[in-house]
Amino acid sequence: QVQLVESGGGLVQAGGSLRLSCAASGRTFSLYAMGWFRQAPGKEREFVAGISRTGRMTNYGESVKGRFTISRDNAKNMVYLQMNSLKPEDTAVYYCAARYGVEPTSTSVSYNNWGQGTQVTVSS
Repeated sequence: QVQLVESGGGLVQAGGSLRLSCAASGRTFSLYAMGWFRQAPGKEREFVAGISRTGRMTNYGESVKGRFTISRDNAKNMVYLQMNSLKPEDTAVYYCAARYGVEPTSTSVSYNNWGQGTQVTVSS
């Protein structure tokens, strides 16, 4: 098990950037693939990005490809989500998630460790 704490959310204008951070506890962080998901009011949780436990493989949801970048630093037990060219439709609560295994997946049910979420609001 890992405990996850997100930070870095806030209010930004359309076209701006934010960097989300996820701090993980525990000495086995490098054994977990990591993902970022988001959920807007009245909508289902949506896959944003995933990264393998070594960081060599990443994947992204279609709506964020080319704008968001996921990365990790296993020495610091950290995962990041760099968000550029933000749009009002990116407004949501963003969650960091971990799954024990090599590769990330886009399905939320395959992750069994979740953070509390951080709010991102993009104004038009």
